[in-house]
Amino acid sequence: MATISWDDFAKIELRVGRIIEAEPFPEARKPAYRLLVDFGPEIGHRKSSAQITQLYAPDALRGRLVVAVVNFPPKQIGPFMSECLVTGFHNERGEVALCVPDQAVPLGTRLL
Repeated sequence: MATISWDDFAKIELRVGRIIEAEPFPEARKPAYRLLVDFGPEIGHRKSSAQITQLYAPDALRGRLVVAVVNFPPKQIGPFMSECLVTGFHNERGEVALCVPDQAVPLGTRLL
């Protein structure tokens, strides 16, 4: 495993957001949802494509806190422009489980 410096890690803006919209993304090559995530007044709303369809239904995602990288450049995914990367972990079946804070924290809070 390659090591990085603290300065390298400090460049990554991992922030807490709340999913406010989640809908199927049928144009994606792999099953995914289009998400709209609220990161609070400093960052605002960002769109994301997330391959989390195996463990989550859109209705169950709305209102959930997530951790996302907000300083990647936007990425075109089919007809959709993704503006942040919602983080998660693969379980033993390869399904993505969201990375989430286990307590309520203000939207936009940075992971340190």
